[in-house]
Amino acid sequence: MKVCVIGTGYVGLVTGTCLAEMGNEVICVDNNPEKIQKLKNGHVPIYEPGLEELIQSNTSEGRLEFTTDLAHAVQESLICIIAVGTPQGEDGSADLSCVMSVARAIASIMDGYRVIVTKSTVPVGTGDEIETMMAQATRFPFAVVSNPEFLKQGAAVDDFLKPDRVVIGTTDQRATDIMRDLYQPFLRTGNPILFMDRRSAEMTKYAANAFLATKISFINEISNLCERVKADVSQVQAGIATDTRIGSHFLFPGLGYGGSCFPKDVRALIRTARVNGTTMRILEEVDSINQQQRLSFLSKIFSYFSGSVTGKTIAVWGLAFKPRTDDMREAPSIPILETLLSHGARIRVFDPKAMDTAWHHFADMIDYCDNAYDALDKADALLLLTEWNEFRRPNFERVKEKMRSPVIFDGRNQYDTDRMAQRGFLYFCMGRNAHLPSAAVSIEEKEVLHV
Repeated sequence: MKVCVIGTGYVGLVTGTCLAEMGNEVICVDNNPEKIQKLKNGHVPIYEPGLEELIQSNTSEGRLEFTTDLAHAVQESLICIIAVGTPQGEDGSADLSCVMSVARAIASIMDGYRVIVTKSTVPVGTGDEIETMMAQATRFPFAVVSNPEFLKQGAAVDDFLKPDRVVIGTTDQRATDIMRDLYQPFLRTGNPILFMDRRSAEMTKYAANAFLATKISFINEISNLCERVKADVSQVQAGIATDTRIGSHFLFPGLGYGGSCFPKDVRALIRTARVNGTTMRILEEVDSINQQQRLSFLSKIFSYFSGSVTGKTIAVWGLAFKPRTDDMREAPSIPILETLLSHGARIRVFDPKAMDTAWHHFADMIDYCDNAYDALDKADALLLLTEWNEFRRPNFERVKEKMRSPVIFDGRNQYDTDRMAQRGFLYFCMGRNAHLPSAAVSIEEKEVLHV
């Protein structure tokens, strides 16, 4: 099938590439000429395992094309997938200006029937708005379809090629048949294509992300209580995760969720409820708890240093919001590092993939190190903020030798508490009571940037 994907960000690039991998002829469009030229030259602007190889193979075989020419892409394609950004406003609402601008442009360009697919995460009712606007702008027939993405960064290629399910929102029979044909090759394992009305499909995306965010905030609340009552959250986690009604996914205590989806989608759903005269009380608490996790972690650090980190050298392992990505959008590392910097600490960092991304946030305010051990040089403490595999089994003797003080604040509960004590480390983690400061120092929300 002939498909164009408008927007070569994270979702658009993965979508276009994986559709090409299944034999479709795909044109990826972006209004950034520099970005398109880099893609034509084989330079992929994001890190996602397996993506670069698929882009190279599909471009070389002529199934995947990159262009700034929207008219060419639309006129060559039956399916037009909108995958542009919907950034969050200050009130939590989604900015739909790019989505509507693209839809308007498609309407002015199209020369026959088209299926217009929203891959971008959009509020309930957006498809109706697009349909109304396009009907006024074109004389040609079309169908507007909601097709939300459920891609986990770090596993997005596998998620797209082997989806748990595909959600299609449309009541148009012609569009239904076309979308079924498009996705049928991805579902040979028997996983379903779920057809539903467009508004329900739009809501499904938000509901799924909000539920997963709720699981994360829930286990973080349990983790904080475990510290107070001297219980071990890792044992509690095992005890509840083996209940098949609950499961283990997204049930790991830590610094809270980040990235481009969970924070934005939770707040957008809260906003949607308010606009429609109701509240999402659970989700309001989910968002609040997530922000408080950063404060809780920072309180441990400030308590250990008797309230002042001025002049202290802090090593940091991990900057991305999760492993296997270079994405730092809403990453816990940002408010944590900004707060420590504002209180006079010197920061030395290493992340396997997010160093260039970090430069856009911090420039020369922090020291960028070539490897994990270099970051430890004369450090007064180590912060583990992202659970990269590279950090799971370090040479702890070398770690101790490099550091001024053998102190680790682990925001991801990577190490065994007893073994860390045997190795001579002071080890502060989340919900496991490994070492707790005798007197807590409270970090107020107003002291933390980006929270």
